[in-house]
Amino acid sequence: MNSEIVFNKDSDTGVYVMKVYKADVSTLWDYFTKSELIDQWWAPKPWQCETEKMDFRENGVWLYAMKGPDGEKEFALASYGEIMPHRSIAWTDAFADEKGKVKTDLPQTAWLIGFTGIDEGTRMTFNLHFNSQEELNQLVEMGFEEGFKMGLNQLEDILAKD
Repeated sequence: MNSEIVFNKDSDTGVYVMKVYKADVSTLWDYFTKSELIDQWWAPKPWQCETEKMDFRENGVWLYAMKGPDGEKEFALASYGEIMPHRSIAWTDAFADEKGKVKTDLPQTAWLIGFTGIDEGTRMTFNLHFNSQEELNQLVEMGFEEGFKMGLNQLEDILAKD
């Protein structure tokens, strides 16, 4: 199933993404909370995700790098907020340096990721909120929409093999 990305028409700073996976909630939860699993799919090919540090707990952080095919590295820091096991994860994602210092001149995004068990497997929902329309546009121009869809579809492919 293809990923659906909807720009919130009630807000010029919100994005909604929904995708159904043929896997149970516990399996999907692991693919978001264990570095060795999220690294397999988070970056759009030919890029790769490489976790530098993951402290999955409320007020913890996930520092990761997106590694390009020519050896380039772009770092990001996800700061965890409320975590409801097997239900939802809130985090704020920001571009960062290799030590996790946030780059304040680039967009930051508040995420709320939902996991809902359904007959077909798990419905994943992603509610993203930006500080401004300009930040949302900047991320879209950087390839967010296609890159995120690609990552979600890569996860689907991995789950189909399990």
